[in-house]
This record gives sequence, structure tokens and C-alpha cells, in this order.
Amino acid sequence: MQMPPGMPKPSPIPDVEHIVAVSSGKGGVGKTTVSVNLSVALARQGQAVGLLDADIYGPNVPMMLGAAEQPRAVGGKIIPLENHGVKLMSLGLIAGEDTPVIWRGPIVGKMIQQFMSDVAWGALDFLVVDLPPGTGDAQLTLAQTVPLSGAVIVTTPQDVALEDVTRSVEMFRKVDVPVLGAVENMSAFICPCCGESAAIFGTGGGDRIAQAFNVPLLGRLPILPAIRKGGDEGDPIAAGESDESRTFLDIARKIMDRIDAHEQPGPKITIS
Repeated sequence: MQMPPGMPKPSPIPDVEHIVAVSSGKGGVGKTTVSVNLSVALARQGQAVGLLDADIYGPNVPMMLGAAEQPRAVGGKIIPLENHGVKLMSLGLIAGEDTPVIWRGPIVGKMIQQFMSDVAWGALDFLVVDLPPGTGDAQLTLAQTVPLSGAVIVTTPQDVALEDVTRSVEMFRKVDVPVLGAVENMSAFICPCCGESAAIFGTGGGDRIAQAFNVPLLGRLPILPAIRKGGDEGDPIAAGESDESRTFLDIARKIMDRIDAHEQPGPKITIS
């Protein structure tokens, strides 16, 4: 299934080279943690990066990036905030962190469209979009509004995660968005005292997902207090120097390579 007939074609955002969606089949798997740290990792490698918090009902990006001030508007455009080398925009910056969002789907879709058209993103190599969990209005609106370079699926190791990932992968394939790969979060718990590793959610889920959908497993991330602390304090672990920050840097490099591969023209064939 492709876009419904008569739907307008997605329009690029001026001066934005690549738009990458970060998605998950369900909530609570660390999708925003991956979005924030992936954005920081891309910025650390010399990329101009923006991060759009499209998780309208749970906008946590400002807290995780340490941004609290309200954005200003200039010439009818909203100026995104910037922290850790990443430009960011979120409804949480406008509505306030304590204000519940009680909107129906079409209004959510309209807000995402406005974040694309009414924010002065400037020249970006990558715009990372942190989507809400599931396969609803936000995902469809994004795919219909702008051309996506690809999607990254965040999952956890247990077998039941495969069912949720299936829905996400099939949704992106139906709207012709390439799936760049999967990130397995919560792969194991690392004890902060002794350093021992315990696979409390099982093992092999990421590998099974990669094999089932013929996509690469981009990386595994443990349950680590430092990752949680970095998100709570607005100091993402990818901004520092650790094994986990190097994992995010590696994931970012793999995503850049995958996008380059997708955009490589095929070999020219001469028929004589």
C-alpha cells in the first residue's frame, strides 16, 4: 500500500538534507533516549542537526536536552532552541511541561505539519523526528508531509517485542519509507557496583528482528544508571566519553552510511 491516490506528494523542508524518524511499536522502550543521544552523536561528528519532538502527548525532549526556556518567534517563524549542538523544538516548550495535551488525532497531525513549516530550522544535515509510539496519525502525517530518508526502530530484547516491531516496520514500508535498522535498548542490566551484566529482558530479540525484516541491528544499549541520569539531568550520555557514548557514535555512523547507500544511484546499464 502506498500513499492514497490524490494525496499531495511530500515536500522537502528548505535547506534540510535528511529527515530521519525514530519510532517504536509501543511506549516505554527508550525511543526518546535514543532520539536525543542519536542527535547529539550526529552533531559530534560534524553534522548540523535538529531534533523535532513529535511525541505530542509525552514531549520529553526538552528535559533530556536540558532546554527549558520558551522559544521566540521572528518574522512569523519559531526559532528553535539549541543545546549540545542540537536545534530542538517541542510542544513541551510552548505548552509547558505540566500542561496535558488533550487533542484528537487530526489536531496532532496539524501540529506536526506546523512544526515542519513554521519553525526556522535553517540549514541542517539531519532533522531527527522523535515520533510517538505506535502507528497512528503522527506517523502517517509525517510520511505524507515531508520526504523521509528513513526510519530507525527502537525495540527491547524480549520475544514479544517482535510483534510490536512488525507493525512499525510494515507501516513504514507501506508508505515507502526505508527502514534503516533497529536499535535494541535495555539489552542487559549493568550493575553499577560490580559491573556484572544480567539479561533481565532476555537475549537475541534484536537479532531476530534484524533477520525477520532483513535490516541491520544498528546497536545494543544496556540498562545503565548513567544513561537514565543523563536524560533526567539534561546531559545526554552521548555528549561524554564512555562505552555507551561510543555506541551512539557508531549507531550514528551506521545510519549515515545506510542513507548514503539508499541514495546511491544504481549502475547504468547500456542495452545494445
